[in-house]
Amino acid sequence: MKPLHEPLSRPPASLSPQSGERAARGVVIAIDGASASGKSTNAKIVAKALGFIHVDTGAMYRTLAWHCLKQGVDVHDAEAVSALCARWNATLECAGHTVHLLVDGYHPAREIRSVQVSEATPLVAAAPKVREWMKEKQRQCIQFGNMVMEGRDIGTHVFPGARFKFYLDASASERAKRRAAEGISENIAARDERDTRRASAPLQIAPDAVVINNSHLTAAQTSALILERVRRDCQLTAENCRS
Repeated sequence: MKPLHEPLSRPPASLSPQSGERAARGVVIAIDGASASGKSTNAKIVAKALGFIHVDTGAMYRTLAWHCLKQGVDVHDAEAVSALCARWNATLECAGHTVHLLVDGYHPAREIRSVQVSEATPLVAAAPKVREWMKEKQRQCIQFGNMVMEGRDIGTHVFPGARFKFYLDASASERAKRRAAEGISENIAARDERDTRRASAPLQIAPDAVVINNSHLTAAQTSALILERVRRDCQLTAENCRS
């Protein structure tokens, strides 16, 4: 894959949905990508610049992984994880233009960033019933308004009719460097393998997504490309943008 500002290996994608499906009550900017591709950093920058809500779907899966560990549920047991997901008391909250998933009214912001939770998250996220539950909960986030939603299946599974879709990519070596700079040791190749080969909603590039390879781009440069595309196609300011 090549950066947006170089010729792509396939025709540039349209930013309009190919189907008539749209988010019911707001504009959705879907940002997908592999681990350490810059999804979170850029999603936050874009959301702030546009005055949109930011939704980190990875944090939602982390919250479930944390809850499983807290409840003593074996994260390798997809049925047990799915059963817990079907009955837990999880609700959405929007605070400071960011959507959080609460468990019994509590937001485990620090707990979900632990090494143990990081290791458990890909396991719980692979369960098909969990992904379906998350899809419905993530779609409910539109109640809070126009939003930038980041993840691995937003443009293909959660909001396939999203008005704007972006797929961020970078070389495996660059992504490994980024993780190391965060003090995180992660087997990038193994994570990519799990994400792309899982049976339910695997990591894929939506046919109509704009691909940005940011191996040699800063977050400011990457987010600028996204904002340029959105503003050009909207031909509106964020305040006047409508679905």
